[in-house]
Amino acid sequence: MNYTEETALLACAGDTLLGILAKPDIPAETGVLVIVGGPQYRVGSHRQFVLLSRALAAAGYAVLRFDYRGMGDSTGAQRDFEAVSADIAAAIDALQQRLPAIKQVVLWGLCDGASAALLYCHETHDPRVSGLCLLNPWVRSEASLARTQVKHYYTQRLMQKEFWTKLLRGGVALKALPGLARNIQVAFAGAPGSDAAAPQPPYQHRMAAAWDSFNGNILLLLSGDDYTAKEFIEYASKDAAWKKAFTHPHLQRHDLPDADHTFSSALSCAKSEVLILSWVCTTFAREPDTSRP
Repeated sequence: MNYTEETALLACAGDTLLGILAKPDIPAETGVLVIVGGPQYRVGSHRQFVLLSRALAAAGYAVLRFDYRGMGDSTGAQRDFEAVSADIAAAIDALQQRLPAIKQVVLWGLCDGASAALLYCHETHDPRVSGLCLLNPWVRSEASLARTQVKHYYTQRLMQKEFWTKLLRGGVALKALPGLARNIQVAFAGAPGSDAAAPQPPYQHRMAAAWDSFNGNILLLLSGDDYTAKEFIEYASKDAAWKKAFTHPHLQRHDLPDADHTFSSALSCAKSEVLILSWVCTTFAREPDTSRP
């Protein structure tokens, strides 16, 4: 299907957000909002957001990718993923205003963009959000990072002959031992000054609550060559708040063993794009066009 791209200026709490709207000639009732993870802007690493937006638009789905406040070409103070719900709401409003045929949206996010999508759902329960496309969600804490490093880095290093050779010779491996000891302590004892005294649950638990209560469809893509993805799997497998995450009735999960965090290779980028297109087109099938004779 033919599509065009146009600049979109979005108003948000007195600031102006800059977005790019990929608009099919006849858009489906479902639109896609690309939430940028930081620190980057609406193009994405390796032009990932541009390529995905154009592929979806060619399939008939309008896509808005935008810079939230303080990022890219948008005005306002810089903020992190826990404080962009107003930006996401403004983008959904603008998408529907420009294309009134759009009745529902899919929130697409990589890394802390995925986290921001879940936090938006937790804070707003916006009925317009019917799908979540989440890539390598960010759940970082000191304890979760320590557990991931112990399991996936130090364990591997301890199995290498080179490590023990350097250790016996007093080489650089000796310097790694204090780090290993500290990571083990943090991983199994928890980080000092935990979230127990926080005025609200930690953001990871708010993400889990949104995931658990979400009635729409979820697509989860996890990279095999990525500590963020490994950390997410570890966290979701061990933390009580996430115990039902992988059994969500409308979850579709795909693991891409050779992909890195941003799907930087042409092959992994193409694979992720095919999976996303297939999921969107299958889950949110376009209504038949009855406007033509």
